[in-house]
Amino acid sequence: MQTEIKSHDKNHVELTVEIDAEKVNEAIEQAYRKLRNQVNIPGFRKGKAPRVLVERHLGSAALFEEAMNRLFPEAYSSALQEHNLEPIDDPEFELVQFEENKPFIFNVGIEVKPEVKLGQYKGLKAIKIVENVDDNHVNMVLEQMREQHAELVISQKTEVAEGFHAIIDFQGFVDGEPFAGGSGTDVAIEIGAGRFLPDFEQGLIGAEVGVETEINVNFPDDYGADFLQGKTAVFKVTVKEIKEKELPDLDDEFAKDVSEFATLDELKEEIKKVLVNDSERAATRNLENDLVKQVVAASEVEVPEKLVERQIDHRVRDLSMRLNQQGFTLEAYLEMEKISGDELRERFREGAQEDVRTGLILEAVGKAEELTVSEEEYEQRLQEVFGATVEDFSKLKSRLEYDGTAWRFKDQIIGEKILQLLVDSAEVTTEYKDSLGSENVDKVDDGE
Repeated sequence: MQTEIKSHDKNHVELTVEIDAEKVNEAIEQAYRKLRNQVNIPGFRKGKAPRVLVERHLGSAALFEEAMNRLFPEAYSSALQEHNLEPIDDPEFELVQFEENKPFIFNVGIEVKPEVKLGQYKGLKAIKIVENVDDNHVNMVLEQMREQHAELVISQKTEVAEGFHAIIDFQGFVDGEPFAGGSGTDVAIEIGAGRFLPDFEQGLIGAEVGVETEINVNFPDDYGADFLQGKTAVFKVTVKEIKEKELPDLDDEFAKDVSEFATLDELKEEIKKVLVNDSERAATRNLENDLVKQVVAASEVEVPEKLVERQIDHRVRDLSMRLNQQGFTLEAYLEMEKISGDELRERFREGAQEDVRTGLILEAVGKAEELTVSEEEYEQRLQEVFGATVEDFSKLKSRLEYDGTAWRFKDQIIGEKILQLLVDSAEVTTEYKDSLGSENVDKVDDGE
């Protein structure tokens, strides 16, 4: 087989491929053997008709098409490997010649990944900012845990206040008329939680149990229901009951109830350990992001529109999935936001371009460093994700190869190696800051 690059303009390549006549004849013979089993020709048992009759019955075009389909994939794949090309879209095929006893010649247009001009990616300078964890952080977590395990008890107070829970009946009116969706019975509301319009929640403060209260509510211009946008409504509200949170005591019994620890001091120690680990991980992520931004800024690449559109597709699908998990649809979201599908895609475009640019540049770093994934690393990642046993690996890997998802796990490992390379080769200074992040407590040159 012979291949020749006819032109290479930016990220578009034109290839000419020529396959020997001998292989063409072999492919035609194989095509005949396959097709003869698919036709019934009078006077012959199925699969026994001579080629001339099969060809007369189906036509030469069907025979040649089957033969080309046999030859093209392997030839195309070999041409890509020979010229080290990575396509980002389906090829554009142009037949030049396909005849028996002659070479099979075709042209193929390919949109490929663009060339990346890498800038400096080793020896970068960066600051790793680690937030100190103190008793205030631990106490904040403990208070959150107390809130989560609080009980609502009927309050002896008769007026609603910030932070109270109230059970209410209400009816809303616009221009003196009730409106759809503007009423409720035995509705629970937490004052200050922000689940209702601010005017409504604030208007309840000071309301007395059993006394009807009128609250004026101004609906924003972008409110979800069109007929209420910019309108002022009057709500007649009756508070039926007030409840307050009763927080558990912060003692050893609390620690036993909410954790596996026997004492409050042990629980505090564990919380601090977790917070310190979280702080370190956050600092490392920020450091990695800083180094990646430096590498991207120092490098050059022309971002293909095809990859940008694909990344936008991914973002739209991701948004749709998240909305579905919350019980909404993408169509309802677009209606609420008052935008079209095209406008949503434009919102995603700048971020998608940056994602593609960053991905291409980091991939170039991985290639420059010849980073690879060993079979042991791949299997370890599969075990982490799927919890598969050694006996399962063969079936699991076969399935992942079959459905085309194996590369995702390998790319993930390569990505982690690239980030580690950037960090290990960088000159990193670590700064430890207080909880407000305003002053340096300590500064350490890591010598990385």
